[in-house]
Amino acid sequence: MPTLTKLYSMEEAASHNKQDDCWVVIDGKVYDVTSYMDEHPGGDDVLLAVAGKDATDDFEDAGHSKDARELMEKYFIGELDESSLPEIPELKIYKKEQPTDSVQKLVDLTKQYWLVPVSIITISVAVSVLFSHKR
Repeated sequence: MPTLTKLYSMEEAASHNKQDDCWVVIDGKVYDVTSYMDEHPGGDDVLLAVAGKDATDDFEDAGHSKDARELMEKYFIGELDESSLPEIPELKIYKKEQPTDSVQKLVDLTKQYWLVPVSIITISVAVSVLFSHKR
């Protein structure tokens, strides 16, 4: 028969953030670590820093042993009520267009502004014709 656990909101867990009343949330589970404060190998300041917060990342980053994970069960008091968490809006992902190479950009600009290259060529031809006949 499944065991029912008490559900706590993140707001409720956040109110337990003191030396004499310290809860932490790890992987959606709520732990009352008040009585463990003096025994924690990293010191009570480590637990106080994450008191009343989701400490999952901090717990994982510390590289706790299998024994430490088993010891946690002694302080388990319930689970985080996921429905009480604020809804995180879905992120929209935009595909960034691949930049075209510089030659393609030059060709595109030339097509757009064809008058400039044509004018330069016309002037060049005219100047070369004028100076070649004076010799």
